Amino acid sequence: MNICALRTVCFIIVGWLVMMTACRQNYSPKPAGFMRIALPEKDYQLFDNLFPYSFKYPGYSEFIPDERDIAEPYWANIVFPAFKGTLHLSYKTVHSTDDLKAYFDDARSFTQRHIPKATAMRDELFIDEEHQVYGMLFQIKGKEVASPIQFYLTDSTRHFLRGALYFEVTPNNDSLAPVIDFLEDDIRYMIETTRWQTPGSGR
Repeated sequence: MNICALRTVCFIIVGWLVMMTACRQNYSPKPAGFMRIALPEKDYQLFDNLFPYSFKYPGYSEFIPDERDIAEPYWANIVFPAFKGTLHLSYKTVHSTDDLKAYFDDARSFTQRHIPKATAMRDELFIDEEHQVYGMLFQIKGKEVASPIQFYLTDSTRHFLRGALYFEVTPNNDSLAPVIDFLEDDIRYMIETTRWQTPGSGR
């Protein structure tokens, strides 16, 4: 990764952090007392074929390529049947710094849509110099927030991957809190194991 590209990524990430910090509000934890939810054992499987990215994802989930008419190449869904949840993945090829800025702007716009219903937002920076994976993970707190976990990853020169978690139920993130925390750990592990690759190479 050249110095110019690294500076671009750092500039955009710092700008994002400033913007998100300004949008935060104080958050007061609510007392426990939600229904008990059975959580599966942690185990992971490797996805590394045909797509320009690979990672390890939960064994209790299903990786399903997005075949909708509006889907672009390498879009996919990781479905969590037990929780009626889906992690939607969208991928973009980066051709220029203008592309990268546009993708950052789109990711910021998608995240900002949930701010009106948010009580707080927590973000986490990822920098993996060895594998050239850079990005942010967001947990958006609020009882009626539709997408409580979002992230984006890039190498700043060619790849841009975005993810957003949604549930197929009326948002009630207080009662879903144990599930959201459980999935956040697995999504974080997926991010940590993400690698860029040539489509179809499997490596």
